[in-house]
Amino acid sequence: MKYNKKLRDLVYSVLVMGLSLAISLRMSQIFDDNNQFAAPVFILAIALISRFTDGYLYGIVSSVIGVFCVNIIFTYPFWEFNLTIAGYPLTFAVMLFVSLIISTLTSRVKMQEKLKYEAAKEKMRANLLRSISHDIRTPLASIMGASSTLLENDGLPTAERDDLLREINKDAQWLVRVTENLLSVTKFSGDNVILKKSDEVVEEIVSSAIVKFRKNQASIPITVTKPSEILLVPMDAVLIEQVLINLLENVVAHGEKATHIWVNIECRNGQVIFRVADDGVGIPPSRRAHIFEGCELQQGPKTQDGKRNMGIGLSVCSSIISAHGGDMTAENNEYGGATFSFWLPYEENCNEHCITG
Repeated sequence: MKYNKKLRDLVYSVLVMGLSLAISLRMSQIFDDNNQFAAPVFILAIALISRFTDGYLYGIVSSVIGVFCVNIIFTYPFWEFNLTIAGYPLTFAVMLFVSLIISTLTSRVKMQEKLKYEAAKEKMRANLLRSISHDIRTPLASIMGASSTLLENDGLPTAERDDLLREINKDAQWLVRVTENLLSVTKFSGDNVILKKSDEVVEEIVSSAIVKFRKNQASIPITVTKPSEILLVPMDAVLIEQVLINLLENVVAHGEKATHIWVNIECRNGQVIFRVADDGVGIPPSRRAHIFEGCELQQGPKTQDGKRNMGIGLSVCSSIISAHGGDMTAENNEYGGATFSFWLPYEENCNEHCITG
């Protein structure tokens, strides 16, 4: 990764310096070698290189190269190196000073951004750990209570035993989903995330997510609308399926009074857009701005069974979509409920299947 970054900085520096040289040569042709613009052009190039590359090396090297170019190519006598030219030491000093100042300021800004990012990441992890450690006590207590009842009462009626076993199974499945989300948070909060993407049929991914969702939530109806064409989109199928399941379960857990779910798939302007909408109570304005940050775990209302998993689920969804090169949004809709939308890049065959404009 560091090698790739250095190579990118080198290529960028060469391209910028080459462009500056080409512009200066063209200006010399226009003004018959009386090129008073060469020095400012190269100073601008040095500023750009210092700003968009790491460290001081590329800025300093480009300043030295720039000064030599101005001296040899664009200062009389042309194509000769002359240290006695009036103003030459000042030009060199200005270029070098600009590159050092910009490199120093850029390095400080990048360091501050990195520290701010690390602090925000640690805060999110702390919030997740505190919230999850508190909320998993409810299903664990339920599992322990139900299992103890089964162990201590051999003569329980069959119907009552089945009810207890169903409760144990339901709480165990909830814990499994929380664990999967926690593992995803751990994976996507690190650097250099690499996804194993392959072309997947969008309709199959959506159908699979709905089938798995139905195993626990079979009552609420779901309407799916999609393009007539088959869409093959590069993605990590398991992770995108997890996003869809999280969004569907979020409706049941937090879309109070929701009676219907709409899943819409649309291809537009090189993107495949997924929307999961409901007709519940919608998202309170005070929570909308921070809904993907994971802090909703502590602030959000609990469900009827005492569990509270909105924050981590949506935080995981946002991280997964970002890792795919897409984005995710949340808003209230015309039905009175919430609509969660995300998109994935889809450039191939876009002209055949996608709406433009």
